[in-house]
Amino acid sequence: MGPAPARAEHRGTAGEPEVMESALEGTGKEGKKESLKKRKIAGSPGEGLLQPVKLSRAELYKEPTNEELSRLRETESLFHSSLLRLQVEELLKEVRLSEKKKERIDAFLREVNQRIMRVPSTPETDLTNQAWLPDGVQVPIHQVPYTVKGRFHFLPPAQVTIVGSYLLGTCIRPDINVDVALTIPREILQDKDGLNQRYFRKRALYLAHLAHHLAKDPLFGSVRFSYPNGCHLKPSLLLRPHGKDERLVTVHLHPCPPPDFFRPCRLLPSKSNVRSAWYRGQSPSGDGSPEPPTPHYNTWLLQDTALESHVQLLSAVLGSASGLKDGVALLKVWLRQRELDKGLGGFSGFLVSMVVAFLVSTRKIHTTMSGYQVLRSTLQFLASSDLTVNGISLCFSSDPSLPALADFHQAFPVVFLDSSGRLNLCADITASTYHQVQHEARLSMALLDSKADDGFQLLLMTPKPMIQAFDHILHIRPLSRLQAACHRLKLWPELQDLGGDYVSAALGPLTTLLEQGLGSRLQLLAHSRPPVSEWDISQEPPKHRDPGVLTLGLLLRPEGLTSVLELGPEADQPEAADFRQFWGSRSELRRFQDGAIREAVVWEAASMAQKRLIPHQVVTHLLALHADIPDTCVHYTGGLLDALIQGLKEASNTKGRMVVSQGGEPVMVPNVEAILEDFAILGEGLVQAVEARSERWTV
Repeated sequence: MGPAPARAEHRGTAGEPEVMESALEGTGKEGKKESLKKRKIAGSPGEGLLQPVKLSRAELYKEPTNEELSRLRETESLFHSSLLRLQVEELLKEVRLSEKKKERIDAFLREVNQRIMRVPSTPETDLTNQAWLPDGVQVPIHQVPYTVKGRFHFLPPAQVTIVGSYLLGTCIRPDINVDVALTIPREILQDKDGLNQRYFRKRALYLAHLAHHLAKDPLFGSVRFSYPNGCHLKPSLLLRPHGKDERLVTVHLHPCPPPDFFRPCRLLPSKSNVRSAWYRGQSPSGDGSPEPPTPHYNTWLLQDTALESHVQLLSAVLGSASGLKDGVALLKVWLRQRELDKGLGGFSGFLVSMVVAFLVSTRKIHTTMSGYQVLRSTLQFLASSDLTVNGISLCFSSDPSLPALADFHQAFPVVFLDSSGRLNLCADITASTYHQVQHEARLSMALLDSKADDGFQLLLMTPKPMIQAFDHILHIRPLSRLQAACHRLKLWPELQDLGGDYVSAALGPLTTLLEQGLGSRLQLLAHSRPPVSEWDISQEPPKHRDPGVLTLGLLLRPEGLTSVLELGPEADQPEAADFRQFWGSRSELRRFQDGAIREAVVWEAASMAQKRLIPHQVVTHLLALHADIPDTCVHYTGGLLDALIQGLKEASNTKGRMVVSQGGEPVMVPNVEAILEDFAILGEGLVQAVEARSERWTV
């Protein structure tokens, strides 16, 4: 899209008369008198105020046009009010990218393409011989173990392709990111590069060489590495313009293999592409035992091969349907406000775009729908479906060689296949994150159906961090303690699959452990991992423990929360052994009033406030018993209002007077006015706390 032709005249919008400046006719006294009269009128007391528009009788009672009638019917049937429609339209104006900025970004992208193609090549060496790298740049991945087969040399990319939301027109402000795929020439790769991280090592060296040369170019104000999706095996190179345009855009460079380089049959979820002997530094066992599968490792390889096919699919579905693009933009805002798209395993904007594409392919969304309809339909689908049990697929082929959905359910907690039928788009999403998305979608649908006046504000304009969304919050730190947890839980296959990422390996088993222990007390358990910060090309890549903390949120049920008893099976049943093994020393045999002798766990709680904190005892006990995480590493936050409530009770009890009842016994009669005063103070404090947390999101 280029600039307007030089001879193009400025015209009004469609349906409006052209605005033209009339020339002054004559410069005599009459013309001067006329202009003086106009100036007097303009200098009237109402100057600067909006004046009412004077319409003729014919214009005032003119019949509405078909377009106006259609808009009124659409507002009545699709929106709860005209105000909601105006709010949605104004939000979309705020988050969309203007045409002027698009032109500047396009110019920068053309310069980036030229700079990349001019990077010189290097001679061929072994992968482990990295002496050719200059001192000012580090390889952006941890090469553990370091020894690996293969050879590498740099050549300019065979193709440079823009992929992602910028090309589709669905990116939203304030952070504009442009994803660029660099196709690695086939001469650099070898047939067995899919094994033992060879491809990922070459990918990292490719970025390191690019970073060294691009950092010297004055076009770029910043050249840094990052893990955009939290995967420590797949870094990207970030380029930002120099000068005043530094915050205009961030370009992410993603090296990818040529099409059809990897054999699809070798990347099925049941296949192994990381050898145990190589990863653990041991000699092959030779006992014929099968290698553990590496489903996540295989998925990361497939993701790089599918970058272009995914953007082609989304381009064909979204096309020129402005309503679908508006709906995707609204969904991205919805995810961002709830912090659901952050960190490894987040429900990203790309993923929600693919969900919209699935709903279009299944005719649950039509291309003529408005953005608000797309938002409602997608939230309804997320709230009512369960991809942890019944996965979905964009592949409608009947090819018998394709794996079944059941094969993916055995390897991943959440299943959503792309159009190839081989790549699980939700491979990195945990069941806890997906259930949190489900929960928020249900709350949002209830909010929309309630037709509340502040529904738009709560749905799309109010941030909802974890501290506000959950009853109890616990932080596990330092994260290095999770490495010991992986050894205690015997998660060697998971570590081998995830490239040594012990935080991701331990996350699933820990959440499953706590969900089982909390049982009926728990409504929802979610986790939040802060995204890994970008780093300079001269620094070593961040370690798995560098984010500092793993945060878990507990949403509790009022029913059964204060129960001090965990009732187990009877002593002579086979399940009793599993109960004792799960609860450890806290499990004991008890005889109950009905004569039954059962396994049980009794928690210490003398007051109601302590009973509400029983989940704290459950969490610390199970983490110490099964994951070797002591209570000193678990920082628990809950029951913060208990001290305030207790202080209120004590203050109210002192505000009373003693009277003598008819029986002669002294009785304390509380001062009702003092109690109401205390509750008023408490209410004001709560309102101030909520308002402090409900600042408007700025774009």
